[in-house]
This record gives sequence, structure tokens and C-alpha cells, in this order.
Amino acid sequence: MKISVCSARPILVPCSLEGFDYQVDPYVGCAHFCRYCYVLDQAETDWTEEILIHADLSSQLSDELEGLEPQTIYMGYLSDPYQPCEAELRQTRTVLEILLARGFSVSILTKSDLVLRDSDILQKMVSASVSVSVAFNDDRIRQLFEANTIETESRIGALRKLKEAGIGTSALVCPVMPNITDPMPLIDALAPHTDAIWVYALSVQGQSPRCWSNVREILSRHFPDIKSDTESAVQDSDHPYWSGLRRDLQEVKRSMGLDLRIHV
Repeated sequence: MKISVCSARPILVPCSLEGFDYQVDPYVGCAHFCRYCYVLDQAETDWTEEILIHADLSSQLSDELEGLEPQTIYMGYLSDPYQPCEAELRQTRTVLEILLARGFSVSILTKSDLVLRDSDILQKMVSASVSVSVAFNDDRIRQLFEANTIETESRIGALRKLKEAGIGTSALVCPVMPNITDPMPLIDALAPHTDAIWVYALSVQGQSPRCWSNVREILSRHFPDIKSDTESAVQDSDHPYWSGLRRDLQEVKRSMGLDLRIHV
């Protein structure tokens, strides 16, 4: 993987997610290269070959935090802070060290168990939390859509260890792909190790985004028998697949007493 310096830009930027004013992405691009990723249409490089970093992350972030009241910063919106190169480059750990020294906390979204390395910092923050994203029950199918990520079982294991360490945990079952993803076993596996679980559908607008082109290619090659029905469901939020799934999820939420956030 080639690591290059990105053009000058802010590191601390406004966050559109509810409950967070700011976010930090230590990397520009993501080597996980999930084929359904909503950020692909914004990619500045080929993520299979090149990832960008900030020229002087430590000094610039320190300057941008100056005068800001301590608060929780979101990490993981545009790239995974624990993508493979983090093991060597440690840009995310640098961010965490800077935030901790100034009394800030973080809410992290990742698909990697490398986050466990930084448990020592997260434990010292006020109400730090980690959310792990999973989407596939079958590891062979996972490799079709997100070959550079670790297996689902290892992600769930990371959540268990984080929770045991006293760090807040949650999970995303995302994206739910009609006829491919079965959310129920994933929810069963995640529930003991999380405080909340969000369930999100695969959603695209039309058929132009790069992510949807990638998904359609995989469906055509590996799932020709269900391709048509899956495409119909993805394009129609009122499709019977989604209405049935919503009913099932509501029943699971009620019967198990889960904090289950349903977005399908």
C-alpha cells in the first residue's frame, strides 16, 4: 500500500451525526475497500493501492482543538480509523493521545479488532465508546463484498473484550442486503456484548453510484438467481422484504428487551 500526503485540509471537521459536533478521520481513503461503501464516489485515490495521511497530524490537530470545550469526537465516518496501515502508522493512536491530554473523549466506528490495542487510552476517557459494524453471516460472502476486513467472529470477540474492559460498546448490522444478510443471528451474537444495536438497510439512489455498480456486479456474478429480487428490494423501501423484516425486528426488540434501532 502506498502512503501519500493529502492536500491541505482541516482534520477536525463538523459532524452531521446526531449528538456530535465534530469528527476526525486520521486517513483519507480506506484500504478495507468495502464494495458497498457510500464514500467510494468521493475517493481521491484507488484505495486498493494508495491511502492518504495528513502532513503533520499532531501539530495541526492540536492547533484546531485550541479553545474548544472538551467533548466527544466521532471517528470512523469517512474511513476506518483502524484500517490495516494503522498498525504501523499509528495515526489514530496519535489522535487519541492528543484528545485524552485535552480532556476529550471519542466514539469510534470500526470493522477491526486493532481497536483493542488502544483500550488503555479509551479506558482513561470519559464515556468513550466503540461501535463495530458487521453485515455477513457467511465468511465466504463477506469476502466478496469486503475482502480486506477481518471475519465477523473476530469483530464480535473485540466487542466482548472492550465491554469487559469497561468501555461502552454498540454495533451496526449494516448494510442489510435482501436475501443475503440474515440480521437475526447477528443480533443474537452481538446482544450480550453491546449496549445498543443499529440495523441499516443497503440503500442507494438510482443505479449510478459506484457502490451500487459494485454490488450489482457481485450479484450478477455470484447470486444470479436472486439478483432481480434483491435489486427490486434495494430500490424500494416499501418492498415486502423490508416490511416483513421490520415486523421481525420489532418482535426481537420486544421479546429480548434490546435497545435496537431499526432503520430498514
